[in-house]
Amino acid sequence: MAQQSAIEWTDLTWNPVVGCTIESAGCTNCYAMRMAARLQAMGSDKYADLTMKTKRGAVWTGKVRCDEASVEIPLTWKKPRRVFVNSMSDLFHEAVPEQFVVRIWDVMRRTPQHHYQILTKRPQRMAEVLQRIAQVPLPNVWLGTSVEGPLVVDRIDHLRQVPAAIRFISFEPLIGALPGMDLADIHWAIVGGESGPRARPMEEAWVEDVLEQCLDQGVAFFFKQWGGVNKKKTGRLLRGQTFDQMPAYTF
Repeated sequence: MAQQSAIEWTDLTWNPVVGCTIESAGCTNCYAMRMAARLQAMGSDKYADLTMKTKRGAVWTGKVRCDEASVEIPLTWKKPRRVFVNSMSDLFHEAVPEQFVVRIWDVMRRTPQHHYQILTKRPQRMAEVLQRIAQVPLPNVWLGTSVEGPLVVDRIDHLRQVPAAIRFISFEPLIGALPGMDLADIHWAIVGGESGPRARPMEEAWVEDVLEQCLDQGVAFFFKQWGGVNKKKTGRLLRGQTFDQMPAYTF
């Protein structure tokens, strides 16, 4: 099933794939691992055996599940919505068959009233797959990658190879400085600090630097949160205001 989302930049989530593996440092305290563990403990068949307990809490077991029952859910929605695809996994995980991605693309093609936001930590595979199956981008599909620090900044170059109407970067959790980025052909940036019991700190200077680079290079800027153990307390004001910019689009 899809769920209404508390994420500030989307309306609801759609999870035709669940389960994942750690890809880089940004995954260490992944909220999806914690959520999957709760759903698994509640007896959800969809999330069975996706996580295991460790001294540091729940972690992925490495199992990735394509959920047939969820594939065509968007066909039932009439009202236009922004849809975050796979908040509980990564559509371009190596365990997701290419033919399953084809089916997801077909559903998105058949529902042009919605805008789909797909975020991956594997933009190289995203580019390789989509250059085969979707060379002409769908105007209602936004494609993005996560860049949490300097060790994975090369993901931006891979994202540029993706055929997309809108390309975006999620700098969340931002755990390091990112000076001198090339944001050519990037339309939107989301910045946020890590939240939760083991949240790593985000320095204000890192956020300010990303903001300035977006301003200089014409990229829409969305500041999601400062994060921390109590993200409601730290809030989402930057320079005394909220930054809720979105890429140009119409329903």
